[in-house]
Amino acid sequence: MNRPTTLTLGPISRPKLSRDGRTMVVSIPISFQRQGGRKRVVTPANAQGWSPPKPQVDNTLIKAVVRAHRWRTMLESNLFNSVRDLAKAEKINESYLCRVLRLTLLSPTITEAILNGLQPTGLELAQLLKSIPAEWDKQETMFRQPQH
Repeated sequence: MNRPTTLTLGPISRPKLSRDGRTMVVSIPISFQRQGGRKRVVTPANAQGWSPPKPQVDNTLIKAVVRAHRWRTMLESNLFNSVRDLAKAEKINESYLCRVLRLTLLSPTITEAILNGLQPTGLELAQLLKSIPAEWDKQETMFRQPQH
Protein backbone atom coordinates (compact mmCIF):
# COMPACT_ATOMS: atom_id res chain seq x y z
CA MET A 1 0.00 0.00 0.00
CA ASN A 2 1.36 3.41 -1.03
CA ARG A 3 1.54 6.08 1.61
CA PRO A 4 0.77 9.64 0.52
CA THR A 5 3.94 11.63 -0.16
CA THR A 6 4.03 15.39 -0.05
CA LEU A 7 6.38 17.68 -1.95
CA THR A 8 6.33 21.33 -0.92
CA LEU A 9 7.86 23.97 -3.19
CA GLY A 10 8.63 27.64 -2.88
CA PRO A 11 8.70 30.10 -0.03
CA ILE A 12 6.12 32.84 0.15
CA SER A 13 7.65 36.00 -1.29
CA ARG A 14 6.75 39.17 -3.17
CA PRO A 15 7.00 39.24 -6.98
CA LYS A 16 10.44 40.29 -8.23
CA LEU A 17 11.30 42.20 -11.39
CA SER A 18 14.34 41.01 -13.33
CA ARG A 19 17.29 43.35 -13.88
CA ASP A 20 16.31 44.00 -17.49
CA GLY A 21 12.77 44.88 -16.40
CA ARG A 22 11.19 42.44 -18.86
CA THR A 23 10.45 39.47 -16.62
CA MET A 24 8.43 39.22 -13.42
CA VAL A 25 9.20 36.28 -11.12
CA VAL A 26 6.29 35.20 -8.95
CA SER A 27 6.76 32.60 -6.21
CA ILE A 28 3.69 30.57 -5.41
CA PRO A 29 3.83 28.17 -2.47
CA ILE A 30 2.16 24.92 -3.48
CA SER A 31 2.21 21.34 -2.36
CA PHE A 32 1.89 18.26 -4.51
CA GLN A 33 0.39 15.21 -2.87
CA ARG A 34 0.65 11.85 -4.49
CA GLN A 35 -2.15 9.60 -3.41
CA GLY A 36 -3.08 6.45 -5.25
CA GLY A 37 -1.31 7.51 -8.45
CA ARG A 38 -3.10 10.88 -8.61
CA LYS A 39 -1.56 14.26 -8.09
CA ARG A 40 -3.35 17.07 -6.29
CA VAL A 41 -2.31 20.66 -5.85
CA VAL A 42 -3.03 21.85 -2.33
CA THR A 43 -2.80 25.49 -1.31
CA PRO A 44 -1.28 26.27 2.08
CA ALA A 45 -3.75 26.48 4.95
CA ASN A 46 -3.10 30.18 5.60
CA ALA A 47 -3.20 31.27 1.94
CA GLN A 48 -6.10 33.31 0.66
CA GLY A 49 -8.12 31.81 -2.15
CA TRP A 50 -8.03 33.61 -5.50
CA SER A 51 -10.35 33.61 -8.44
CA PRO A 52 -10.62 35.95 -11.41
CA PRO A 53 -13.10 38.82 -11.08
CA LYS A 54 -16.62 37.87 -12.03
CA PRO A 55 -17.93 39.74 -15.06
CA GLN A 56 -20.34 42.54 -14.18
CA VAL A 57 -22.17 43.07 -17.44
CA ASP A 58 -23.42 46.65 -17.77
CA ASN A 59 -26.08 46.54 -20.47
CA THR A 60 -26.24 50.34 -20.66
CA LEU A 61 -22.55 50.58 -21.54
CA ILE A 62 -22.73 47.68 -23.99
CA LYS A 63 -25.82 49.10 -25.70
CA ALA A 64 -24.15 52.52 -26.09
CA VAL A 65 -20.92 51.06 -27.53
CA VAL A 66 -22.85 48.87 -29.97
CA ARG A 67 -25.07 51.78 -31.02
CA ALA A 68 -22.04 54.00 -31.57
CA HIS A 69 -20.42 51.48 -33.89
CA ARG A 70 -23.69 50.85 -35.70
CA TRP A 71 -24.24 54.56 -36.27
CA ARG A 72 -20.66 55.05 -37.43
CA THR A 73 -21.07 52.24 -39.94
CA MET A 74 -24.30 53.81 -41.20
CA LEU A 75 -22.57 57.17 -41.67
CA GLU A 76 -19.48 55.68 -43.32
CA SER A 77 -21.58 53.63 -45.75
CA ASN A 78 -23.40 56.82 -46.82
CA LEU A 79 -26.82 55.60 -45.72
CA PHE A 80 -27.25 59.10 -44.30
CA ASN A 81 -25.80 62.36 -45.57
CA SER A 82 -25.18 63.84 -42.14
CA VAL A 83 -25.39 63.27 -38.40
CA ARG A 84 -28.52 65.42 -38.43
CA ASP A 85 -30.24 63.07 -40.93
CA LEU A 86 -29.23 60.03 -38.87
CA ALA A 87 -30.51 61.63 -35.65
CA LYS A 88 -33.86 62.35 -37.32
CA ALA A 89 -34.10 58.77 -38.61
CA GLU A 90 -33.26 57.37 -35.16
CA LYS A 91 -35.60 59.87 -33.50
CA ILE A 92 -32.98 61.04 -31.03
CA ASN A 93 -31.29 64.31 -30.17
CA GLU A 94 -28.41 65.18 -32.52
CA SER A 95 -26.19 66.22 -29.61
CA TYR A 96 -26.70 62.87 -27.86
CA LEU A 97 -25.92 60.99 -31.07
CA CYS A 98 -22.64 62.91 -31.43
CA ARG A 99 -21.63 62.17 -27.83
CA VAL A 100 -22.40 58.46 -28.26
CA LEU A 101 -20.48 58.38 -31.55
CA ARG A 102 -17.33 59.33 -29.62
CA LEU A 103 -17.46 55.88 -28.03
CA THR A 104 -16.09 54.53 -31.32
CA LEU A 105 -12.84 56.27 -30.34
CA LEU A 106 -12.43 54.22 -27.15
CA SER A 107 -9.32 52.08 -26.97
CA PRO A 108 -9.84 48.47 -28.01
CA THR A 109 -8.80 47.38 -24.51
CA ILE A 110 -11.56 49.42 -22.86
CA THR A 111 -14.13 48.41 -25.50
CA GLU A 112 -13.29 44.73 -25.03
CA ALA A 113 -13.46 45.07 -21.24
CA ILE A 114 -16.92 46.65 -21.50
CA LEU A 115 -18.21 43.95 -23.84
CA ASN A 116 -16.84 41.21 -21.56
CA GLY A 117 -18.27 42.80 -18.40
CA LEU A 118 -14.77 43.49 -17.05
CA GLN A 119 -14.85 47.29 -17.17
CA PRO A 120 -13.39 49.17 -14.19
CA THR A 121 -15.66 49.20 -11.16
CA GLY A 122 -17.86 52.27 -11.12
CA LEU A 123 -17.39 53.14 -14.79
CA GLU A 124 -20.64 54.66 -16.04
CA LEU A 125 -21.92 55.86 -19.38
CA ALA A 126 -22.06 59.47 -18.17
CA GLN A 127 -18.26 59.40 -17.66
CA LEU A 128 -17.71 58.08 -21.16
CA LEU A 129 -19.99 60.65 -22.76
CA LYS A 130 -17.93 63.48 -21.30
CA SER A 131 -14.79 64.61 -23.02
CA ILE A 132 -12.25 61.79 -23.06
CA PRO A 133 -8.69 61.89 -24.40
CA ALA A 134 -8.14 60.69 -27.96
CA GLU A 135 -4.96 58.79 -27.03
CA TRP A 136 -5.69 55.22 -26.02
CA ASP A 137 -2.97 55.06 -23.36
CA LYS A 138 -4.37 58.20 -21.68
CA GLN A 139 -7.89 56.69 -21.77
CA GLU A 140 -6.64 53.48 -20.17
CA THR A 141 -4.84 55.46 -17.45
CA MET A 142 -7.99 57.53 -16.86
CA PHE A 143 -10.24 54.49 -16.47
CA ARG A 144 -7.71 52.08 -14.94
CA GLN A 145 -9.02 49.62 -12.39
CA PRO A 146 -7.72 50.62 -8.94
CA GLN A 147 -5.34 48.02 -7.51
CA HIS A 148 -6.22 46.53 -4.12
